[in-house]
Amino acid sequence: MPDVQSPDFRTILDTADTIAVVGCSTTPTRTSHKIARYLQARGYRVVPVNPNYDAVLGEPCYPDLPSIPAGVELDVVDIFRRPEHTADMVRSAIARIEQTGEQPVIWTQLGVSSPEAKELAEEAGLPYVRNRCIKIEYDRLFA
Repeated sequence: MPDVQSPDFRTILDTADTIAVVGCSTTPTRTSHKIARYLQARGYRVVPVNPNYDAVLGEPCYPDLPSIPAGVELDVVDIFRRPEHTADMVRSAIARIEQTGEQPVIWTQLGVSSPEAKELAEEAGLPYVRNRCIKIEYDRLFA
């Protein structure tokens, strides 16, 4: 069963402007690409994060979260990586926080969370959404 320890979804999605999509793909059939495109169409600025690409969906793509320029304030870090990589993605978010001071919501898509990732986010004081699809939640709340 999905669970969450964070502000409510409506507040997260209503106040967010910029969403980093970690694991964003250039392949149109991949879920990360579809959801990033969906978020762009809803007015969010999407910042793709994937070391394999220079650009995705017309946006510069960064190899990791700390590589995103400090002037780009992240509201949500949406993770599309396998569970064994999720804790490292949270560590990457924490490294960025040490540079910028921002406090993004860590959002792990369906089936990609790990207990270690949740613990790391909580220790860093970051809101953590576990096992939820950001598109499904957006549709449920705003469609």
